[in-house]
Amino acid sequence: MTDVRTLVATAVVAAALPLAGHTHAATTERPAHVVVIVLENKNPSQVDAQTAPVFSALGRRYARLTNYFGITHPSLPNYLALVSGSTHGIHTDCTTCTVDGETIGDELTRTGRSWAAYAEGFPSGPYFAKKHVPFLYFRHDAAHVEPLSRFHPRRLPTFAFVAPNLCDDMHSCPVATGDVWLRRFVPPLLDQPRTAVFVVFDEGWPSNHVPALVLGTAVRPHSTFARRVDHYGLLRTIEDAFGLRPLGAAAQAPPITGIWRTR
Repeated sequence: MTDVRTLVATAVVAAALPLAGHTHAATTERPAHVVVIVLENKNPSQVDAQTAPVFSALGRRYARLTNYFGITHPSLPNYLALVSGSTHGIHTDCTTCTVDGETIGDELTRTGRSWAAYAEGFPSGPYFAKKHVPFLYFRHDAAHVEPLSRFHPRRLPTFAFVAPNLCDDMHSCPVATGDVWLRRFVPPLLDQPRTAVFVVFDEGWPSNHVPALVLGTAVRPHSTFARRVDHYGLLRTIEDAFGLRPLGAAAQAPPITGIWRTR
């Protein structure tokens, strides 16, 4: 079996090299593609070099968000906040409730950009969890949700939201299981031009401080964002990157800065 460190190091070599035409000008290179992968219910002390060697190696190669927080508990309102800038008053993991309002998907649709949500096991796999796929709660967005099997790293939409199943997202299986999933899923994304891959957790205990990384060719290698940021700040960062109006609480949230490649 290929050594984990060798696999990750090989996969990220291309992204560690300067972009073509790179200069010393302080202009941020806007990503052409953003992928958001959401994992489950861990605080930083649970995801370390021993339990998650792939996650840890990726953090050393790319960018770590060392002060990243969820919004609330339980899962669903965190997911809603991440894509719409609001929890919409929801305090449970309801599966029959619906939500009105805009999402980042609606914004992208209006500007003619492509987007999709990919859920492992959707629509009826034994480890599929609707509560981890926020776009299913917005009637006008549900048609954009697809099985993860349709995700193709060489044909990325402008924005992709990725929800692993309840085992691969570390919710119902060990951290090591999710780390193996990352080892399979992430490397093909790391050499895609002008691509940012956010890997975050929805919530953690006791403070909601969670592990978070930003990977890919849009990221400055070996960088760290240490200021406090949460799901609203992540939404604001993506909206800023695509020139979109910040939704809800994202309008007051500071974006993630200082980790992006320049041109």
